[in-house]
Amino acid sequence: MRPLKFAAALALGTCLAAPLAAQTTPQTTETAPMELSFERVFASPDLDGPSPRKVKLSPDGRYLTLLRNREEDRQRYDLWAYDRESAAWAMLVDSEALGTGRELSEDEKMQRERARVGNLAGIIDYQWTEDAAGVLVPLDGDLYLARLSGEVVRLTDTEESELNPALSSTGTHVSFVRDRRLWVGEVGGEARPVTPQEGEAIRWGEAEFVAQEEMGRMTGYWWGPDDRRIAVERFDESMVGVVTRAAIGATGTKVFDQRYPLAGSANAEVALYVMDPDGQNRVQVDLGEDTDIYLARVDWAPDGSALYVQRQNRAQTVLDMLKVDPATGTSEVLFTERAAVDDYWINLSDDYKWLDDGSLIWWSERDGYGHLYRYADGAWTQLTRGEWVVTKLVGIDQEAGRVFFQGTKDDVLAQQVYAFDLADPSQITRLTDPAYANLASMDGKAQTLVVSRSNDDTPPQSYIADQQGQRLAWIEENALDGAHPYAPFLASHRPVQYGTLPAEDGTPLYWEMVTPELEPGKRYPVYFYHYGGPGPQIVTKGWNGALQQAIVDRGYIWFALDNRGSANRGVAFEQPIFRAMGGVEVRDQKAGAEYLKTLDFVDPAKIAIDGWSYGGYMTLKQLQADPGYYAAGISGAPVTRWELYDTHYTERYMGTPQADGAAYAATSAIPDAAKITDPLLIIHGMADDNVVFENATEIISAMQEANVPFEMMLYPGYTHRVSGERISPHRYNTVFRFLESHGVTPPE
Repeated sequence: MRPLKFAAALALGTCLAAPLAAQTTPQTTETAPMELSFERVFASPDLDGPSPRKVKLSPDGRYLTLLRNREEDRQRYDLWAYDRESAAWAMLVDSEALGTGRELSEDEKMQRERARVGNLAGIIDYQWTEDAAGVLVPLDGDLYLARLSGEVVRLTDTEESELNPALSSTGTHVSFVRDRRLWVGEVGGEARPVTPQEGEAIRWGEAEFVAQEEMGRMTGYWWGPDDRRIAVERFDESMVGVVTRAAIGATGTKVFDQRYPLAGSANAEVALYVMDPDGQNRVQVDLGEDTDIYLARVDWAPDGSALYVQRQNRAQTVLDMLKVDPATGTSEVLFTERAAVDDYWINLSDDYKWLDDGSLIWWSERDGYGHLYRYADGAWTQLTRGEWVVTKLVGIDQEAGRVFFQGTKDDVLAQQVYAFDLADPSQITRLTDPAYANLASMDGKAQTLVVSRSNDDTPPQSYIADQQGQRLAWIEENALDGAHPYAPFLASHRPVQYGTLPAEDGTPLYWEMVTPELEPGKRYPVYFYHYGGPGPQIVTKGWNGALQQAIVDRGYIWFALDNRGSANRGVAFEQPIFRAMGGVEVRDQKAGAEYLKTLDFVDPAKIAIDGWSYGGYMTLKQLQADPGYYAAGISGAPVTRWELYDTHYTERYMGTPQADGAAYAATSAIPDAAKITDPLLIIHGMADDNVVFENATEIISAMQEANVPFEMMLYPGYTHRVSGERISPHRYNTVFRFLESHGVTPPE
């Protein structure tokens, strides 16, 4: 359950922007401030400023490329390139001019949902050729090769979508998945299938549902570094249960039989093979006798001599690193990672890298916090340590022996970028400005940083920096000058306040608050936003976007709190939700409400709670736990019974319904449905393929059978992502009409 964050995420590749005018001092106006409407928040141009994605440096370092969204259509992206020698920008691919508008296959639509880009149009990804002469571009289900000369070559033209397109390591081959098979061909030549066709339930080269949705693995094949061999996943989902998903639309209904592994049920059976690019000399990798495992990660050794496979057990308490002979498929356990403490799990990570000398830089929570280690010659050396976490391995300059990473060393609410030398990892240097929350990426050799940063009153900016963190050039200064889309609303922009309050065991919980301009003697309603589930961190010092300010403009206090179970605070902070979801989080969020009720500017009878996905589940559990305590609750796309959610996510925290039935019963929102006495609004997309619509129908039915009043707003044809230029304003206008109808209103 990778969440859809309330505000635009400050994440490299999702909010880096293309150049605007030179920065000027932010301007305010003496005229009356303009109030933000929800219609304007979701309209184009984006009030956050330009929001390009997928910032990359060419292999030779000369070009910087990104996907830039259009001013008139914030969700359509084109491919642009910046020549660092001539300091000139040029559009490489115009998605509207080149695209066919062909409807994507259902498989590609679902992959986009898994990647949280289902709402985007145009170009959503691309890959540089190894010689830096061109870029592979998927568009409208087909593939194109865009050369820097301006020439664009169409590589495929089929009714079916080409999934998971990739260039081989040397750039001589292009590969993709079509009709459940892996296809390979020389660039510019004709591709052909290199794996067999084995029926509807068997797929080659794809990642299974839980790998995409929960494990952060979006592909099912991996090119070797010299193009001689490919590792290819094969999975059989014939044993996985079928959920009949009715994509109910406004003018019709499409029914899909979706393979969905409910908690405690069978997963897809996964196998891994290594083969030549033409499919010959195929050998199966020995993943062990137990077939009920997860294929977590697959990586080639830099010289292609070995394949490294991370194998996770079903309980997600053990992770084995397998070293595989790519010629024979035989494997051995190189090392084993175990859960840091009892009653915990292993959080998968992409923060590791195999080095040319055969050693490994590895992220682990083994000391109670996420830190970096080095594995060499069978021995471990801890590289970072302390009561803070490494959140990303940014890059490694192997020649200089220098490691770059993101972390919370200075501030848990504002990540910074750091570096240290492998020869003396105790000397850590901060490379970014602590006045901002920062994220970064680097080129393959870790010579150049691409930094994205923002804070409470600065929308996302991005720049190129050297290894010392010195800015070389702006990618996007995104200055809040008079030309910025947000400029008309600056006069009413309200600052964010931060603080902590104690949980029941004394653990500090971070909160953030934005208030309207307060008038003495008046008390204000609170829009209390929550997520609450394991994983994301909601409270940060980055830019929160215009939606938050629009709510404050309406006269509401915005408030959010990170309860125990959320990320970036260490093992002890996450562990309390083990076999107990819907308990400690509910109490922590109530502690936030108790704090709010002590403030003389808060109306204690007008605290409304709102959450989506896990947050929707939290709304139900909070209303059930404390009837009459909240003024109203909004439950968006809630899980209502954890037996209805998928294996990898649910079992990580809850075990299985068979072995941990009592825990599942306690976490369910169904048995106590009749305890809800406060006004409730349920929202759900009727074609939701993640938190399937049955979750909503079960709570709806239970409340109807108990004669409990509630309200609901259902969105035909929408999945777990109920958003868009027209739908998003409808959703939030519905929420605030609901609050107003129940008296949760600002003071006169």
